[in-house]
Amino acid sequence: MAFRQLPNSDVRYGLIGFDAQGQERTDDPDGLMSHRLLQLAAQESFTNIFLFSHGWRGDVPAAIAQYDRWMSAFLDRAPDLQLAKHRFPRFKPLLVGVHWPSEPWGQEELGGAGFGAPGGISAEDLLKSYADRLGDSPAVRQCLSVLVDEARRNAAAEELSDPARDAYVALNEALGLGSGGASAPPDADRVEFDPDEAFAATNEDEASFGGWNLGGILGPLRLLSYWTMKKRARTIGEGGLHTFLKNLQEANAARVHLMGHSFGCIVVSGMVGGPDGHGPLLRPVSSLALVQGAVSLWSYSPQIPLSGAGAGYFSHVLGDGKIAGPLVTTRSKNDDAVGFFYPLASRLRGSAAFAPGSFPEYGAIGAYGIQGLPAGQGSDLEMLAEDGDYGFEQGRVYNLNGSQYIAKKEGASGAHSDIAGPQVAHVLWETALASTKP
Repeated sequence: MAFRQLPNSDVRYGLIGFDAQGQERTDDPDGLMSHRLLQLAAQESFTNIFLFSHGWRGDVPAAIAQYDRWMSAFLDRAPDLQLAKHRFPRFKPLLVGVHWPSEPWGQEELGGAGFGAPGGISAEDLLKSYADRLGDSPAVRQCLSVLVDEARRNAAAEELSDPARDAYVALNEALGLGSGGASAPPDADRVEFDPDEAFAATNEDEASFGGWNLGGILGPLRLLSYWTMKKRARTIGEGGLHTFLKNLQEANAARVHLMGHSFGCIVVSGMVGGPDGHGPLLRPVSSLALVQGAVSLWSYSPQIPLSGAGAGYFSHVLGDGKIAGPLVTTRSKNDDAVGFFYPLASRLRGSAAFAPGSFPEYGAIGAYGIQGLPAGQGSDLEMLAEDGDYGFEQGRVYNLNGSQYIAKKEGASGAHSDIAGPQVAHVLWETALASTKP
């Protein structure tokens, strides 16, 4: 895509983009951004490479705005920056942001406006927008045509019609979405898809919150779009970005630090894990930070403590020693996106209850941290002020309760995106700096 300059700064970062099929975008007149970054890495003596991935609902302008905020907050931490210069001789960082199309639905579709109503969206535009997001194959478009037509006929239906039900079954199959339970890949850690259950779940009173009206005929379509974005995140991470990471390691001996937010935690986990979680790296990455992760709390567990569950999908990242330093997560009770919508999308109408002292089958890292680890490998801590000393150690997992600082609610997602404060920036520095400890 391009090199971007941070506002009010002379610091630049590289923005590398991928399309809906997981292929790097080729619309940059100066050539593939991956090639430019690799060439730069081979020519310059970088000591540290920091790569960031945004999460869901990120178009290009939104991604740029997020990276401008995150990286500015990161570099504004003068004490941490000074410590980095001391800890890393001849400190010279390379900053990289990833863009991937992650918009599961548009705001114009939510809030109850009907087709053709002021502020609403036409049936034709709705069909085009979903075809673009889900992959405009003949099978997908045929299903979407049926669903949009059914919604236009009866947007406030109390149950699915037979044509809509059949279209949803066919669409789920055309999208290649699985249902494998807690140990499944991130795009399949859900109960078996049932259109009627999905319709009922998204039409319950609680499914309309903070201005997001998830119900009506299109409720299940929004759920399938959500799962498609998770699948896309994994495809991009395990594919093009995993290859890019290996090429970076060959081009430069710098320490690599990864940070993901929301679905971006799937992207960076897949980047380290590789295809099916088993791709080899030249050497371990130096640190990994998963901020308000929309990925299963069991995904890094070597043995999920649920009957017949097995190992978490990304368990080999830790088991194979692919992270030299710490793996740090954040969670917040103020994050409605991972606290409410994530379990709703996974379990539908199934019970969310779980015994005190235990954890649910379907829950997000951003709500519970990483769970199911061997004794002594993980620690639950409170997020500290921006001058706090965490004492992170290499090879360990730390779940930080950031409810005090990840607290500013904005719209239906709650505080899901309130991650540009100095406390979170300090966490990223502490995570990276811990990779230098003996």
